[in-house]
Amino acid sequence: MVAGAALVAVGVGAGIWLVGGDGAEPEGSRSTRSPEVTPSPERSYPLSEEPRTIPAVRRHEPARGPGWRPRTGARVVVNDDALADEGRLLADELELDYAGRRDDRRDGDVRLEVGGGGEDDGPESYTLTVRDGRVTISAAADAGVFYGTRTLKQAVSGGATAPEGVVTDAPAKPRRGLMLDIARKPYPADWIEDRVRELGDLKFNELGLHFSDDQGFRIASETHPEVVSRDHLTKEQVERIVDLAAERHIEIVPELDSPGHLGAVLDAHPDLRLLDAQGAPVRGAIDISLPESAALVDELLDEYASLFPGPHWHLGGDEYQALTVSDPETAYPRLAAAARERYGAGAGVADLATGWLDDRAATVRARDRVPRAWNDGFYRDTEVPAASDIRVAYWTGKEIGARQPEEYLDDGRDVVNYNDEFLYYVLGEPQTFVYPTGRRIYEGWTPRVLRGTEEVPARHDDRVLGAVFAVWGDIPDAQTADEVAEGIRLPLAATVQKLWDPDTPRLSWDDFRALAERLG
Repeated sequence: MVAGAALVAVGVGAGIWLVGGDGAEPEGSRSTRSPEVTPSPERSYPLSEEPRTIPAVRRHEPARGPGWRPRTGARVVVNDDALADEGRLLADELELDYAGRRDDRRDGDVRLEVGGGGEDDGPESYTLTVRDGRVTISAAADAGVFYGTRTLKQAVSGGATAPEGVVTDAPAKPRRGLMLDIARKPYPADWIEDRVRELGDLKFNELGLHFSDDQGFRIASETHPEVVSRDHLTKEQVERIVDLAAERHIEIVPELDSPGHLGAVLDAHPDLRLLDAQGAPVRGAIDISLPESAALVDELLDEYASLFPGPHWHLGGDEYQALTVSDPETAYPRLAAAARERYGAGAGVADLATGWLDDRAATVRARDRVPRAWNDGFYRDTEVPAASDIRVAYWTGKEIGARQPEEYLDDGRDVVNYNDEFLYYVLGEPQTFVYPTGRRIYEGWTPRVLRGTEEVPARHDDRVLGAVFAVWGDIPDAQTADEVAEGIRLPLAATVQKLWDPDTPRLSWDDFRALAERLG
C-alpha cells in the first residue's frame, strides 16, 4: 500500500485495481485517465493495492503488473501429492484444470508448494505471489497453502483480478471457531456441511458440536443406544462432516457435557440421577458419587473419541446444580460424604466435582486429546486442584462467585474466549441475551475481551488462544436453520477478522459489510 495516496480506479482486463493517484473515484468505476508513468515501449501498470478479503491479509507488498485472473485452460499444479485436496478444490472453484504434480511452469498457472515459508513459518502462515501472469502459494504446511487458496479465491471473486505483488499472511490466534448446540436444536447434516464450507472460506479452523444436553442426545451410539434421541445424526453423517472439515483444515471439537446437562442420558438411566437431601431428583445432574456414573460417561467418551480424531475435547463441566446452592454439603449430603471419604475430612462437594472433571480429563488424555472445560467448572479454594492442562472456555462472569479471567491467566492456564457479551447467539434471546451483531464485534471486541467489554492486560495475550462464536438452542423454534445461518453470517466474518488481526481494521464497518455481501 502507498501511504497517503488517494485512490483511482483503473480497469485491467475485466478486473478492478485500486492504485495511487491524484484523484479519487469509487471502487467499481472505470477511469478514463491515463496513469502518469514514464513512457516506455512496454505496457505500463499502476502500483497494485492489496486484495480485498475477509479476513484482511496482514501484509501486501505492491508491484506493477497485470495481476492474475482465472482463464480457460489455466492449470493448478502442486509440488507435493499431499496438496491434491487443496489443488482439486481450488481448480473446481475457479474452473481451472487440475494437473497434479508438475515441475514445468506455464502462463496462467497457480502453483501450490508445501515446504516453503510463510510470514512466520508457522503451519497456518503462507506467502502468495502474483507475478508474470502466474500465482504461487507456498507454506511450511498444507494448512497454510489452503489459506492461501482462500485468499486467491476471494481476490478474484466476481470477476476481479488478483493484484500483482506478494502477500505474506498468518493468523494472530491459533483457535478460531464456531460452536453449534445441536442437542437442543438438531440441524440437518447438509446444513452443518454448508457451515463447514463457509468456515473454511473464512479461515476458521474449529467447529464445536455440543451434542448432548437435557433436551437431547444427537449422535448415534453403539455402546449406549438407549440414550440417543429420535432425531439424531448417524455415525456415517458425522464421518462425512469430519472428512469434509478435514479437507478444509477444520477440526470438529465434540462436547459431551458433564456432570450437568445430562438430562437426555439420565432419562435412560434414572438410577444415576442426583438426589437432594429430600430424595428429589435434580434435572440434568448425574450423581458423581456413584462409580456407575463415571463408567457410563467414560464409555461414551471412549466411543466418540474414535469418531472425532482431532486433538481437542470439550468436557463441559458447567452449571452442576449441586454447586449452585448456598450450602452444597447440607443440600446434597451423599455428595459431601463421598467427598470426605475420597479426599479427606476438609473436602466438600466442589472437591468431588473437581475430581470428576480431572478423571474425565484423564479419560480423553489417554486418547491423546487436550481437554477443555467451561470456566464455571473450575472452583475456588478446593483441596483438589483442576488438572493444569485443562484449558478454560471462558464464557461468563455472571455466575455467583465467578472468577475473573485474569485469575486463570495468572495461574498459567490457556484460555479460549467464548465471551457471552459478544459471541453468544442464543435462540429466542432468553434472560438478558440479545443476538450479537457483526458491527459490535468488529468495532468493540478483541480476543482479549474475555469478560464484559474490557480487555485483559497485553501480558496475557499469548495465553488467550483464540475464540469461539457459539450458537445456543435455548428456544429452538425461535429461528429456522436458514435464519440462524443468515443471522450469524456477519458476526462470523467480524469474529474471524479480529482473530486473524486484532488491531483496528483498516476498513470501516460499512465497507467491511459491503465486502462481506460481495463475497457472499
